[in-house]
Amino acid sequence: MTSRTLILGIETSCDETAAAVVARDGEGRGEILSNVVLSQLKDHAPYGGVVPEIAARAHVTHLDRLIAQAMAEAGLNYNDLDGVAATAGPGLLGGVIVGLTMAKAIALASGKPLIAVNHLEGHALTARLLQDVKFPYLLLLISGGHTQFQVVEGVGKYHRLGTTIDDALGEAFDKVAKLLGLGYPGGPQVEALARRGHPQRFDFPRPLKGRKDCNFSFSGLKTAVREVVNDLGTLSDQDVADVCASFEAAVAETMADRLKMAVHQFRTAHPEVPNPALIVAGGVAANQKLKAVFERAAALHGLQLIVPPAKLCTDNAAMIAWAGAERLALGLTDEMGAPARARWPLDAAQAPVYGSGKLGGKA
Repeated sequence: MTSRTLILGIETSCDETAAAVVARDGEGRGEILSNVVLSQLKDHAPYGGVVPEIAARAHVTHLDRLIAQAMAEAGLNYNDLDGVAATAGPGLLGGVIVGLTMAKAIALASGKPLIAVNHLEGHALTARLLQDVKFPYLLLLISGGHTQFQVVEGVGKYHRLGTTIDDALGEAFDKVAKLLGLGYPGGPQVEALARRGHPQRFDFPRPLKGRKDCNFSFSGLKTAVREVVNDLGTLSDQDVADVCASFEAAVAETMADRLKMAVHQFRTAHPEVPNPALIVAGGVAANQKLKAVFERAAALHGLQLIVPPAKLCTDNAAMIAWAGAERLALGLTDEMGAPARARWPLDAAQAPVYGSGKLGGKA
Protein backbone atom coordinates (compact mmCIF):
# COMPACT_ATOMS: atom_id res chain seq x y z
CA MET A 1 0.00 0.00 0.00
CA THR A 2 1.31 3.44 -0.88
CA SER A 3 1.54 6.26 1.66
CA ARG A 4 -1.57 7.76 0.02
CA THR A 5 -4.57 5.50 0.49
CA LEU A 6 -7.46 5.83 -1.96
CA ILE A 7 -10.86 4.54 -0.89
CA LEU A 8 -14.17 4.35 -2.75
CA GLY A 9 -17.11 4.80 -0.39
CA ILE A 10 -20.75 3.82 -0.95
CA GLU A 11 -23.72 4.96 1.17
CA THR A 12 -27.27 3.60 0.74
CA SER A 13 -28.59 3.29 4.29
CA CYS A 14 -31.66 5.50 3.90
CA ASP A 15 -32.93 7.88 1.20
CA GLU A 16 -29.66 9.23 -0.21
CA THR A 17 -27.75 7.28 -2.85
CA ALA A 18 -24.12 8.33 -2.59
CA ALA A 19 -20.61 7.50 -3.78
CA ALA A 20 -17.31 9.22 -3.01
CA VAL A 21 -13.55 8.83 -3.19
CA VAL A 22 -11.27 10.06 -0.43
CA ALA A 23 -7.52 9.98 0.05
CA ARG A 24 -5.66 9.53 3.34
CA ASP A 25 -1.95 10.28 3.49
CA GLY A 26 0.65 8.68 5.70
CA GLU A 27 0.21 11.37 8.34
CA GLY A 28 -3.53 10.71 8.61
CA ARG A 29 -4.63 13.78 6.67
CA GLY A 30 -7.71 13.42 4.50
CA GLU A 31 -8.82 14.84 1.17
CA ILE A 32 -12.16 14.46 -0.60
CA LEU A 33 -11.56 13.73 -4.29
CA SER A 34 -15.24 13.36 -5.15
CA ASN A 35 -18.52 13.27 -3.24
CA VAL A 36 -21.71 12.57 -5.20
CA VAL A 37 -25.11 12.46 -3.47
CA LEU A 38 -28.52 11.87 -5.06
CA SER A 39 -31.42 12.80 -2.78
CA GLN A 40 -34.72 10.95 -2.99
CA LEU A 41 -36.74 13.62 -1.15
CA LYS A 42 -39.17 14.13 -4.03
CA ASP A 43 -39.89 10.40 -4.16
CA HIS A 44 -40.80 10.19 -0.48
CA ALA A 45 -42.39 13.60 0.16
CA PRO A 46 -45.92 12.50 -0.89
CA TYR A 47 -45.83 9.85 1.85
CA GLY A 48 -44.59 12.14 4.63
CA GLY A 49 -41.55 9.94 5.28
CA VAL A 50 -39.14 7.43 3.79
CA VAL A 51 -40.72 4.36 2.16
CA PRO A 52 -38.12 1.56 2.38
CA GLU A 53 -39.13 -0.22 -0.83
CA ILE A 54 -39.03 3.00 -2.87
CA ALA A 55 -35.63 3.84 -1.39
CA ALA A 56 -34.15 0.44 -2.22
CA ARG A 57 -35.41 0.57 -5.81
CA ALA A 58 -33.91 4.03 -6.29
CA HIS A 59 -30.54 2.78 -5.02
CA VAL A 60 -30.64 -0.07 -7.54
CA THR A 61 -31.51 2.35 -10.35
CA HIS A 62 -28.91 5.02 -9.69
CA LEU A 63 -25.98 3.57 -7.74
CA ASP A 64 -23.84 2.30 -10.61
CA ARG A 65 -24.10 5.66 -12.39
CA LEU A 66 -23.14 7.60 -9.25
CA ILE A 67 -20.15 5.35 -8.60
CA ALA A 68 -18.95 5.91 -12.17
CA GLN A 69 -19.38 9.67 -11.68
CA ALA A 70 -17.44 9.64 -8.40
CA MET A 71 -14.58 7.68 -9.95
CA ALA A 72 -14.50 9.98 -12.99
CA GLU A 73 -14.45 13.15 -10.87
CA ALA A 74 -11.58 11.69 -8.85
CA GLY A 75 -9.74 10.82 -12.10
CA LEU A 76 -9.27 7.20 -11.05
CA ASN A 77 -9.99 3.68 -12.19
CA TYR A 78 -10.63 0.71 -9.92
CA ASN A 79 -7.02 -0.47 -10.10
CA ASP A 80 -5.95 2.80 -8.45
CA LEU A 81 -8.00 2.09 -5.33
CA ASP A 82 -6.63 0.63 -2.13
CA GLY A 83 -10.01 -0.46 -0.83
CA VAL A 84 -13.79 -0.31 -1.20
CA ALA A 85 -15.94 0.77 1.75
CA ALA A 86 -19.71 0.63 2.08
CA THR A 87 -22.26 1.18 4.79
CA ALA A 88 -23.16 -2.24 6.18
CA GLY A 89 -25.65 -0.86 8.73
CA PRO A 90 -27.50 0.37 10.60
CA GLY A 91 -30.24 1.43 8.23
CA LEU A 92 -33.10 0.29 6.05
CA LEU A 93 -32.05 -3.25 5.31
CA GLY A 94 -33.05 -3.30 1.65
CA GLY A 95 -31.01 -0.22 0.91
CA VAL A 96 -28.00 -1.38 2.91
CA ILE A 97 -27.97 -4.65 0.98
CA VAL A 98 -27.87 -2.77 -2.35
CA GLY A 99 -24.79 -0.73 -1.47
CA LEU A 100 -22.93 -3.47 0.36
CA THR A 101 -23.51 -5.95 -2.48
CA MET A 102 -22.19 -3.46 -5.01
CA ALA A 103 -19.10 -2.84 -2.87
CA LYS A 104 -18.46 -6.57 -2.60
CA ALA A 105 -18.72 -6.95 -6.36
CA ILE A 106 -16.26 -4.12 -7.03
CA ALA A 107 -13.83 -5.35 -4.37
CA LEU A 108 -13.98 -8.92 -5.69
CA ALA A 109 -13.57 -7.90 -9.34
CA SER A 110 -10.69 -5.51 -8.64
CA GLY A 111 -8.95 -7.59 -6.01
CA LYS A 112 -9.20 -4.82 -3.42
CA PRO A 113 -10.06 -5.24 0.28
CA LEU A 114 -13.61 -4.68 1.48
CA ILE A 115 -14.38 -2.50 4.49
CA ALA A 116 -17.91 -2.90 5.89
CA VAL A 117 -18.54 0.38 7.70
CA ASN A 118 -20.91 1.20 10.53
CA HIS A 119 -22.84 4.25 9.32
CA LEU A 120 -22.57 5.79 12.79
CA GLU A 121 -18.80 5.41 12.72
CA GLY A 122 -18.84 7.42 9.50
CA HIS A 123 -20.44 10.30 11.41
CA ALA A 124 -18.14 9.74 14.39
CA LEU A 125 -14.92 10.06 12.37
CA THR A 126 -15.90 12.79 9.87
CA ALA A 127 -14.18 15.53 11.86
CA ARG A 128 -10.83 13.74 11.42
CA LEU A 129 -11.29 13.94 7.66
CA LEU A 130 -11.44 17.73 7.94
CA GLN A 131 -8.74 18.47 10.52
CA ASP A 132 -6.38 16.97 13.06
CA VAL A 133 -8.63 15.82 15.91
CA LYS A 134 -7.02 13.69 18.60
CA PHE A 135 -8.71 10.85 20.46
CA PRO A 136 -10.57 10.81 22.78
CA TYR A 137 -13.32 13.28 22.02
CA LEU A 138 -17.02 13.74 22.74
CA LEU A 139 -19.51 13.07 19.94
CA LEU A 140 -23.11 14.27 19.87
CA LEU A 141 -24.93 12.50 17.05
CA ILE A 142 -28.31 14.05 16.27
CA SER A 143 -30.27 12.85 13.26
CA GLY A 144 -33.59 11.42 12.22
CA GLY A 145 -32.65 7.99 13.54
CA HIS A 146 -30.23 8.70 16.37
CA THR A 147 -29.69 10.99 19.33
CA GLN A 148 -26.75 9.93 21.46
CA PHE A 149 -23.54 10.93 23.18
CA GLN A 150 -20.48 8.80 22.51
CA VAL A 151 -16.93 9.04 23.77
CA VAL A 152 -14.81 8.34 20.71
CA GLU A 153 -11.69 6.69 22.11
CA GLY A 154 -10.31 5.49 18.78
CA VAL A 155 -11.29 3.85 15.52
CA GLY A 156 -13.73 1.11 16.51
CA LYS A 157 -13.56 2.15 20.18
CA TYR A 158 -16.68 3.85 21.49
CA HIS A 159 -18.35 4.33 24.86
CA ARG A 160 -21.96 5.46 24.91
CA LEU A 161 -22.79 8.03 27.58
CA GLY A 162 -26.45 8.49 26.70
CA THR A 163 -29.09 7.87 24.09
CA THR A 164 -32.76 8.50 23.46
CA ILE A 165 -35.27 6.40 25.33
CA ASP A 166 -37.92 7.00 22.65
CA ASP A 167 -37.83 9.33 19.62
CA ALA A 168 -34.69 10.63 17.98
CA LEU A 169 -34.46 14.42 17.76
CA GLY A 170 -34.78 14.58 13.97
CA GLU A 171 -37.79 12.31 14.14
CA ALA A 172 -39.37 14.62 16.72
CA PHE A 173 -38.87 17.63 14.43
CA ASP A 174 -40.48 15.75 11.53
CA LYS A 175 -43.44 14.62 13.64
CA VAL A 176 -44.09 18.14 14.92
CA ALA A 177 -43.99 19.36 11.33
CA LYS A 178 -46.52 16.71 10.35
CA LEU A 179 -48.82 17.76 13.22
CA LEU A 180 -48.69 21.31 11.87
CA GLY A 181 -49.41 20.28 8.31
CA LEU A 182 -45.94 21.11 7.04
CA GLY A 183 -44.14 19.15 4.36
CA TYR A 184 -41.41 16.52 4.57
CA PRO A 185 -38.67 16.76 5.70
CA GLY A 186 -40.04 18.84 8.51
CA GLY A 187 -36.96 19.91 10.45
CA PRO A 188 -35.86 22.76 8.17
CA GLN A 189 -39.45 24.05 7.92
CA VAL A 190 -39.93 24.06 11.69
CA GLU A 191 -36.66 25.97 12.04
CA ALA A 192 -37.61 28.53 9.42
CA LEU A 193 -41.05 29.19 10.91
CA ALA A 194 -39.63 29.37 14.45
CA ARG A 195 -37.74 32.52 13.47
CA ARG A 196 -41.10 34.30 13.09
CA GLY A 197 -42.62 32.91 16.28
CA HIS A 198 -42.72 33.71 20.00
CA PRO A 199 -40.74 31.06 21.92
CA GLN A 200 -42.40 31.85 25.26
CA ARG A 201 -45.99 31.54 24.13
CA PHE A 202 -46.29 27.81 24.91
CA ASP A 203 -44.61 26.32 27.97
CA PHE A 204 -43.58 22.96 26.59
CA PRO A 205 -41.78 20.47 28.88
CA ARG A 206 -37.99 20.12 29.00
CA PRO A 207 -37.71 16.30 29.09
CA LEU A 208 -35.27 14.77 31.60
CA LYS A 209 -33.86 18.20 32.51
CA GLY A 210 -31.81 17.93 35.69
CA ARG A 211 -31.37 14.16 35.48
CA LYS A 212 -27.86 12.97 36.30
CA ASP A 213 -27.61 10.69 33.29
CA CYS A 214 -27.08 11.72 29.65
CA ASN A 215 -30.18 10.19 28.08
CA PHE A 216 -32.79 11.98 26.00
CA SER A 217 -36.56 11.76 25.62
CA PHE A 218 -38.68 13.60 23.09
CA SER A 219 -41.91 11.62 23.06
CA GLY A 220 -43.53 13.61 25.87
CA LEU A 221 -42.55 16.90 24.25
CA LYS A 222 -44.11 15.75 21.00
CA THR A 223 -47.28 14.80 22.88
CA ALA A 224 -47.42 18.24 24.50
CA VAL A 225 -47.21 19.84 21.06
CA ARG A 226 -50.06 17.65 19.81
CA GLU A 227 -52.26 18.65 22.74
CA VAL A 228 -51.66 22.35 22.08
CA VAL A 229 -52.37 21.92 18.37
CA ASN A 230 -55.59 20.05 19.13
CA ASP A 231 -56.70 22.70 21.63
CA LEU A 232 -56.07 25.53 19.17
CA GLY A 233 -58.26 23.96 16.51
CA THR A 234 -57.87 25.99 13.33
CA LEU A 235 -54.31 27.31 13.29
CA SER A 236 -53.34 30.75 12.08
CA ASP A 237 -49.93 31.33 10.52
CA GLN A 238 -48.84 32.99 13.76
CA ASP A 239 -50.05 30.00 15.79
CA VAL A 240 -47.91 27.68 13.68
CA ALA A 241 -44.87 29.94 14.01
CA ASP A 242 -45.34 30.20 17.80
CA VAL A 243 -45.65 26.44 18.19
CA CYS A 244 -42.46 25.97 16.17
CA ALA A 245 -40.58 28.60 18.17
CA SER A 246 -41.76 27.22 21.53
CA PHE A 247 -40.91 23.67 20.50
CA GLU A 248 -37.46 24.69 19.32
CA ALA A 249 -36.84 26.62 22.54
CA ALA A 250 -37.74 23.54 24.60
CA VAL A 251 -35.39 21.41 22.52
CA ALA A 252 -32.56 23.93 22.86
CA GLU A 253 -32.88 24.15 26.65
CA THR A 254 -33.07 20.37 26.90
CA MET A 255 -29.97 19.91 24.74
CA ALA A 256 -28.00 22.43 26.82
CA ASP A 257 -28.85 20.53 29.99
CA ARG A 258 -28.03 17.12 28.51
CA LEU A 259 -24.76 18.43 27.09
CA LYS A 260 -23.73 19.77 30.50
CA MET A 261 -24.11 16.28 31.95
CA ALA A 262 -22.23 14.65 29.08
CA VAL A 263 -19.29 17.05 29.43
CA HIS A 264 -19.16 16.31 33.16
CA GLN A 265 -19.07 12.55 32.52
CA PHE A 266 -16.44 12.94 29.80
CA ARG A 267 -14.17 15.03 32.03
CA THR A 268 -14.60 12.56 34.88
CA ALA A 269 -13.54 9.69 32.64
CA HIS A 270 -10.77 11.61 30.85
CA PRO A 271 -9.26 14.22 33.17
CA GLU A 272 -6.07 14.10 31.10
CA VAL A 273 -7.79 15.94 28.22
CA PRO A 274 -7.73 19.67 29.12
CA ASN A 275 -9.74 21.03 26.19
CA PRO A 276 -11.71 18.16 24.67
CA ALA A 277 -13.26 18.39 21.24
CA LEU A 278 -17.03 18.30 20.96
CA ILE A 279 -18.07 16.94 17.58
CA VAL A 280 -21.70 17.47 16.55
CA ALA A 281 -22.80 15.37 13.59
CA GLY A 282 -26.02 14.31 11.89
CA GLY A 283 -28.60 16.26 9.91
CA VAL A 284 -30.02 18.16 12.90
CA ALA A 285 -26.57 19.69 13.50
CA ALA A 286 -27.48 22.20 10.80
CA ASN A 287 -30.14 23.80 13.05
CA GLN A 288 -28.87 27.31 13.83
CA LYS A 289 -30.56 27.67 17.23
CA LEU A 290 -29.01 24.42 18.39
CA LYS A 291 -25.66 25.45 16.96
CA ALA A 292 -25.83 28.56 19.16
CA VAL A 293 -26.45 26.27 22.15
CA PHE A 294 -23.36 24.25 21.29
CA GLU A 295 -21.27 27.39 20.86
CA ARG A 296 -22.31 28.70 24.29
CA ALA A 297 -21.60 25.32 25.86
CA ALA A 298 -18.18 25.17 24.22
CA ALA A 299 -17.29 28.61 25.57
CA LEU A 300 -18.63 27.77 29.03
CA HIS A 301 -17.02 24.34 29.38
CA GLY A 302 -13.76 24.92 27.53
CA LEU A 303 -14.54 22.70 24.55
CA GLN A 304 -13.26 22.77 21.00
CA LEU A 305 -16.51 22.73 19.00
CA ILE A 306 -16.39 21.13 15.57
CA VAL A 307 -19.52 20.96 13.42
CA PRO A 308 -18.77 19.58 9.94
CA PRO A 309 -20.33 21.35 6.94
CA ALA A 310 -23.98 20.45 6.35
CA LYS A 311 -23.14 18.30 3.30
CA LEU A 312 -20.96 16.11 5.55
CA CYS A 313 -23.46 16.01 8.44
CA THR A 314 -26.28 14.57 6.37
CA ASP A 315 -25.85 11.12 4.84
CA ASN A 316 -22.96 11.03 2.38
CA ALA A 317 -20.37 8.60 1.07
CA ALA A 318 -17.28 10.70 1.84
CA MET A 319 -17.67 9.91 5.54
CA ILE A 320 -18.03 6.20 4.71
CA ALA A 321 -14.93 6.26 2.53
CA TRP A 322 -13.02 8.08 5.27
CA ALA A 323 -14.10 5.58 7.94
CA GLY A 324 -12.94 2.87 5.54
CA ALA A 325 -9.57 4.60 5.15
CA GLU A 326 -9.16 4.92 8.92
CA ARG A 327 -9.98 1.24 9.39
CA LEU A 328 -7.76 0.09 6.54
CA ALA A 329 -4.84 2.02 8.04
CA LEU A 330 -5.18 -0.26 11.08
CA GLY A 331 -5.49 -3.39 8.96
CA LEU A 332 -9.21 -3.73 9.67
CA THR A 333 -10.87 -5.31 6.63
CA ASP A 334 -13.86 -7.60 6.14
CA GLU A 335 -14.66 -10.87 4.43
CA MET A 336 -17.09 -11.10 1.52
CA GLY A 337 -19.61 -12.64 3.89
CA ALA A 338 -19.90 -9.44 5.93
CA PRO A 339 -23.63 -9.07 6.69
CA ALA A 340 -25.96 -6.15 6.15
CA ARG A 341 -27.45 -5.05 9.48
CA ALA A 342 -30.62 -3.14 10.20
CA ARG A 343 -29.33 -2.43 13.72
CA TRP A 344 -25.70 -1.97 14.70
CA PRO A 345 -24.89 0.07 17.81
CA LEU A 346 -21.48 1.72 18.00
CA ASP A 347 -20.98 0.55 21.57
CA ALA A 348 -22.17 -3.05 21.54
CA ALA A 349 -21.02 -3.57 25.14
CA GLN A 350 -23.60 -1.14 26.52
CA ALA A 351 -27.03 -2.54 27.32
CA PRO A 352 -29.85 -1.16 25.15
CA VAL A 353 -32.01 1.56 26.70
CA TYR A 354 -35.62 0.63 26.08
CA GLY A 355 -38.40 3.16 26.15
CA SER A 356 -41.43 3.45 23.94
CA GLY A 357 -39.31 3.60 20.80
CA LYS A 358 -36.63 1.61 19.03
CA LEU A 359 -32.93 2.09 19.61
CA GLY A 360 -29.68 0.90 18.11
CA GLY A 361 -30.75 1.16 14.50
CA LYS A 362 -31.63 3.80 11.97
CA ALA A 363 -35.35 3.79 12.74
